[in-house]
Amino acid sequence: MATYECKSCGMAVNASCAKCDQALENDILVLPDGREVQISICRSCEGKIKSPQCCGVDMTCAV
Repeated sequence: MATYECKSCGMAVNASCAKCDQALENDILVLPDGREVQISICRSCEGKIKSPQCCGVDMTCAV
């Protein structure tokens, strides 16, 4: 399971899919213009969410 941590305050979260109860994994979504966005993905049902934010910035995840 990916652990996302705030570099500002140290808050950390783990996330799982409410649909199939699988742990979300860190991934990158490449947008049509080539930009990359950090996301959390469920490998079971392929659901995706924008990775969590804290203190106004994206939380990071070491993989």
